[in-house]
Amino acid sequence: MWLKYGVNEDGILVCIEDITRGKTSLKCPYCYGELTAKKGQVKEHHFAHNDQTCRPVASREFPTLPLYDNFNIQLSGKDLAQLKLLHKEYGAKNYHISSYLVTPGLIKAGMLIKNIYLTPPEYEFSDLGKIPVGALELTRFNDVQSPLLLKKLLKLELAFKHAEYKNAPDLAYRLTDLKLYRAQLQRILSCTLYFLEIQTNIGTLYKIGVTQRLVIKRVAEVETDLLAHYQTVAIKVLGSWQHRGNIELYFKHRYRDFNYPIGSLTEYYKFNTEDVKIVLCDLQQMKPKVLCPVEIDILEENTSWEQVAV
Repeated sequence: MWLKYGVNEDGILVCIEDITRGKTSLKCPYCYGELTAKKGQVKEHHFAHNDQTCRPVASREFPTLPLYDNFNIQLSGKDLAQLKLLHKEYGAKNYHISSYLVTPGLIKAGMLIKNIYLTPPEYEFSDLGKIPVGALELTRFNDVQSPLLLKKLLKLELAFKHAEYKNAPDLAYRLTDLKLYRAQLQRILSCTLYFLEIQTNIGTLYKIGVTQRLVIKRVAEVETDLLAHYQTVAIKVLGSWQHRGNIELYFKHRYRDFNYPIGSLTEYYKFNTEDVKIVLCDLQQMKPKVLCPVEIDILEENTSWEQVAV
């Protein structure tokens, strides 16, 4: 697990994606050691301590958003390979799966469910089981992920309150875990998902992305980026969805076979006429995000590091 947030001089959490690479003035949220932003082409972008890595960062797992940037559901390599094989042979064709093909790990993880109305009973993919293979529609993905996001938040809140009640030695770490998780939730809730159609002098491209600003401002930046590669660029916004920053990475996972990198630009896609109709339908079926009271509280939170949960 990589450290993705540092604390600035005002006590505010700053994400690795919001700063440039190299040494920073940010501090580790666990030990307040100085940090360097590592933003290369191989490893995930992350912060590294300038001196020795503190024990909390070296030995503990950070609280991350469920089903946000990892869609393998913590399956073993063997179970994941079997799940992909089963989907290719059965799931993609909506065939039922005989019990002798099903591993205990897939059942325990909730990837497959038994259809008791068949004789003998056979298995089929659950909504959760469709996520690792990118087969779950975007609106159904939201239905699966949303309760998991709030469930994990509640778990972290209870862990902190318990440590506070017991005056436990790891109280400060529990508080940091809670604040890091809330910062990640705030980030995805504050983002608008957008989908663009881009006409260039040599063909049509599509782009998925998120922004915390007006989409039109982001479009201007996209045009500038692409003019370095194409003679002409005309951009049309096909749709935008507020508070849906959670969807971007799953979209990339679901439609990875259509990805069309342009130099270092990786959020572009090539779809034929029929494929783009399917993609647009997938996006447009998402209902507007209705924030619950907890999400509203997190989204409006503008509290410094020292003031949270004290």
